[in-house]
Amino acid sequence: MQHRIIVLGAGYTGAIAAGRLARRLRREDVAITLVNAEPDFVERVRLHQLAAGQDLKSRPLPAMFAGSGVMLRLAKVTGVDADRRTVAVADAGGTEELAYDTLVYALGSGWSPQDVPGAAEHAYELAGRAGALRLRERLTRLDAGQAVLVVGGGLTGLEAASELAEARPDLDIALAVRGGLGDWLSPKGREHLRKVFGRLGITVYEHADVTAVGADRVSTADGRTIPAAVTVWTTGFAVHPIARATTLEVTGTGQIVVDGTMRSVSHPDVYAIGDAAMAMGPGDKPLRMSCASGGLTAWQAADAIGARLTGDKLPATPIRYFNQCVSLGRKEGLIQYVTADDRAVRAVLTGRLAAVYKELVCKGAAWGVANPTFGLPSRRRRVTRARAATAAGLPTSASRE
Repeated sequence: MQHRIIVLGAGYTGAIAAGRLARRLRREDVAITLVNAEPDFVERVRLHQLAAGQDLKSRPLPAMFAGSGVMLRLAKVTGVDADRRTVAVADAGGTEELAYDTLVYALGSGWSPQDVPGAAEHAYELAGRAGALRLRERLTRLDAGQAVLVVGGGLTGLEAASELAEARPDLDIALAVRGGLGDWLSPKGREHLRKVFGRLGITVYEHADVTAVGADRVSTADGRTIPAAVTVWTTGFAVHPIARATTLEVTGTGQIVVDGTMRSVSHPDVYAIGDAAMAMGPGDKPLRMSCASGGLTAWQAADAIGARLTGDKLPATPIRYFNQCVSLGRKEGLIQYVTADDRAVRAVLTGRLAAVYKELVCKGAAWGVANPTFGLPSRRRRVTRARAATAAGLPTSASRE
């Protein structure tokens, strides 16, 4: 009988993992199902461009996985029973339970208002396509000179502020950051960031801890009031809540605790990748929520599942970082090189060349999703019943009910 692998979520991580598994394993031995609520792949790293008025290339999932051996199931995941090994899904036709032998949990994350009063009611977000389109529509109704405030000084905030300022120079774009602008960057990186922000006319409010969001302003912990006809919230992400409702071991934030192969420490038949996983990187530091982490964890999990099912050697390549890529509009960029554990070093790449570099990274990420099997050996390995049972954490004599 076929070993049933279900992958939840067709973002960067889930799509890559599903395709990589299809390349490694024989179709006669495994049935790979990819579950996703939307029919198209969403380039999350480009959603600030979508919000700024640019149109993104359509990437239908059925076309991407045609002929791959991956079965696409368009449905919303409503629950996971990790003890019974089932996934509950819902679509226009009703609800259904899908049984699995191995589960790859890649439901990712969404935006988080972080319990700040008024944020959920008044702020706009960029964590999903629906949010980016809602912000895009709102921006089209703003008159020249109106204020747009981006809250959050991470990569998403920097990219959103610069993209909006370049696309809408008629608006008053500002950025509120809790610490200093780009304070995690190298001195040269911070200097370039300030130069670009100055050229784009972006007002920066530093050490501004936003404590409340209103319809036309925000308040900060030090008593300041900052005008904002539109507030864009980019202060962090929250993982999908489904894992927290299961018997899987999760952290206080709802991330699934995994080992170095992305395997759940409590349920050996479950793997978690991307933002959904609490995975440790170099220096025994948790991997940050990012596209960069997602791709690496997807490869690790897919290769580990394949190895356990076929008796191959487990992957031993450590997960590490190389750089942080920041687009600052369409013509400027900043590539901050980092240590393996994600700390900035002196070296940076800036200017037009950095913008081209970042664009190639974005295109490469999308290409990797559409071609997740590239570079893998074309010869698929055989899955035996004993290996499949062991990989799923069952006694080798166990049979499927």
